[in-house]
Amino acid sequence: MKRVQLFEFEDFSWFPTWLRTCMTNLIVVLQKLMGIADVLADLIEGVLRENKLEHIVDLGSGSGGAMPEVLAKLRKRKRLEDIQLLMTDLYPNATFIQKFNQDPSDQIRYSETAIDATNFAQMPKGLKTMVNSFHHMPPKVARKILTSAEENKQAILIYEMAENKIPLLVWWFLLPVSLLIVMLMALLMTPFVRPLTWRQLVFTYLIPIIPICYAWDGQASLPRMYAFQDIDELLSGLGSDEYKWEKGHAKKANGKKMGTYLLGFPVN
Repeated sequence: MKRVQLFEFEDFSWFPTWLRTCMTNLIVVLQKLMGIADVLADLIEGVLRENKLEHIVDLGSGSGGAMPEVLAKLRKRKRLEDIQLLMTDLYPNATFIQKFNQDPSDQIRYSETAIDATNFAQMPKGLKTMVNSFHHMPPKVARKILTSAEENKQAILIYEMAENKIPLLVWWFLLPVSLLIVMLMALLMTPFVRPLTWRQLVFTYLIPIIPICYAWDGQASLPRMYAFQDIDELLSGLGSDEYKWEKGHAKKANGKKMGTYLLGFPVN
């Protein structure tokens, strides 16, 4: 495989939840700047309509990411006004359960029950999504997710906002400069974080833990992403007349490539 199993700080169980949230806040700002929600909404809309689905079950939601904004965009589209979003995680966070479950009218819920992404048989029905999280899964786990989706004939859309296409030696060579650039980006994006907490400010500008961790995790995620040839390897032996897999580049409305996707769906 081209993919390399590097570490990311946010994957460690000892990594503080508040620090992980602060880093996710920066990712949300970056996704808004890049227009990721529009790209995802376009991808998801087609799958929902084709499979006649009214529910989205987001796997590995963490603190929410782009999916709440994606839902808002989808609900403005014809015959998708009633789409509902259930965010899930293997380790549900009480703070975000309270945040997303306090308003029953917004069509968003955060599951209080742990959801294992490798076990589709025990998941609620609906389109399963994984947004910028699939690269966290080692090959054996990634394979189990894909296999479970197919065996249970559940539609799944996996999206990564970047692509693993840089040779590893070049990535290592450019790493010092890349880390510096991403750290500077973190400093510039922080004022746009909502809600902007004292921790986000203090540990960005006074004690720059957030920019350092954010820069490393952002750069380490690139070689961890599954390239298209890696996806083919993961899908070896999968796919049939009853279940199809499709992969490709996601695109903005102007045709510009914006990340990659892998779509699995049952054939009606």
